[in-house]
Amino acid sequence: MIDALGARLDGWLSGAPALIGQHYPWLSAAHILALGALIGFVLVLDLRLLGLFRSLALAPLVQVLSRLAGFALIAAVLSGLVLFSVQPSHYLGNSAFLLKLGLMVLVMINIAVVHLSAPWQRVKAGRPASAVLRLLAASSLLLWVAVVLAGRWVAFV
Repeated sequence: MIDALGARLDGWLSGAPALIGQHYPWLSAAHILALGALIGFVLVLDLRLLGLFRSLALAPLVQVLSRLAGFALIAAVLSGLVLFSVQPSHYLGNSAFLLKLGLMVLVMINIAVVHLSAPWQRVKAGRPASAVLRLLAASSLLLWVAVVLAGRWVAFV
């Protein structure tokens, strides 16, 4: 089923390799830079939620870093979609890529749970992070590390 989807996408996106062509290295670099920024913002934010960097006020840090992480996530996803469009059947046949996609789904669920939670709203209002929010921050750290590792394995599988 995945092979059939990849073949169909290859047909629909047949012009993508020629269109992207010489720009592929730049798009790849943009994807890596967006991921680096995203991981940096998430790392600092999650570590602060876990109790590190206590000299930094939590509420303003949450406001700024969550927005910056959101922009970096959008840039990473958009650049990733363009990169994917060059060889969809190749990527859909790659177990590391499929693992990365699955982990990204878990990351997105974690983000939604955090941002829709009452503990997040309390932190934004200046209250300390709850145990639940700290657990979600630890999950976020682990999931993002797993996404990056799976992304690196894509080239070797």
